[in-house]
Amino acid sequence: MTRAESGDQVTVRGAGVFGLACAFTLARRGARVRLIETVRIGAGSSGGTVGALAPHVPEQWNPKKQFQLDSLLMAQAFWDDVGAIGGRDPGYAKVGRIQPLADEAAVALAQARAAGAALHWGDAAVWRVAPVAAFGPLAPLSPTGLVVHDTLSARAAPRAAGAALAAALTALGGEIVLGEGAEVGPVIHATGAPGLAALSAALGKPVGNGVKGQSALLRHDAGPVPQVYAEGLHVVPHADGTVAIGSTSERDYDAPDTVDAQLDALIDKARRICPVLAEAEVVDRWAGVRPRAKSRAPMLGAWPGRPGHFIANGGFKIGFGMAPKVAEVMADLVLEGRDAIPDGFRVEDNL
Repeated sequence: MTRAESGDQVTVRGAGVFGLACAFTLARRGARVRLIETVRIGAGSSGGTVGALAPHVPEQWNPKKQFQLDSLLMAQAFWDDVGAIGGRDPGYAKVGRIQPLADEAAVALAQARAAGAALHWGDAAVWRVAPVAAFGPLAPLSPTGLVVHDTLSARAAPRAAGAALAAALTALGGEIVLGEGAEVGPVIHATGAPGLAALSAALGKPVGNGVKGQSALLRHDAGPVPQVYAEGLHVVPHADGTVAIGSTSERDYDAPDTVDAQLDALIDKARRICPVLAEAEVVDRWAGVRPRAKSRAPMLGAWPGRPGHFIANGGFKIGFGMAPKVAEVMADLVLEGRDAIPDGFRVEDNL
């Protein structure tokens, strides 16, 4: 494995959130970074609209959930630094999340999970059952009048976050190449769904695939209130006076970047769940393909049989939440040769 050191050149391919976060973290640690993006910043799934940074339920604990917790706890400092260094707001805010509870069984389960949150989250965040009336107009309909409220969840504005990371990388002396460019030094491939296809072809077996998602932005200034998760749908208030809703999850599709009736159904569902959105104007419709590794966890580590090349892929629906920790682990590996990748996250775990 080829290892770089502080002051050495490192190349990152791909300007989605994994690639940008890795490039930014490497540059902060002294590497001379060249970021190569063949299309544009956030050309893939990182250019979407939703930006929900939310944890898995605090039970049946495993390395993936611990990694995600570590990353969510790093997020405030990470995004604050990105904004301060580059002078652009990434739209990050730790707004929390509420989830309606359908019946008494759901209430009992949510209350039981509070013990898991206390054990695994400690005093860093809270998971509690609370009255829905406490959360303002964006709050969802709840048959029991109760919701789960967690204070760990956050939001980022995906396109603003990508632009903020690019500005911070440039401010640190990093080079951004749009189009093709020469690779210098070790290379991190953070190339999303096309990268999973290329890696599968190179290794002779599928290691992941792309899953299409559709989402939308509605014009509604909800203020700094918690995001909503209900019936598999994220409703995320952003600071620019919009609310994002998403997303579909389509393994079979004809066109990767076009919207259709499935998004119309999603918008109708959001209006039903959160009645305050009933008349909100739809100002943006988005579709794209998200990279899903075979293991369903991020895929990190050395490219098998290709010295000096590394993989950071498979963010799928949790890429923005995982990005700070992914970037830290990849910088440790590339700059120091220190392997802190958890079980289940390795490239080999997908073979």
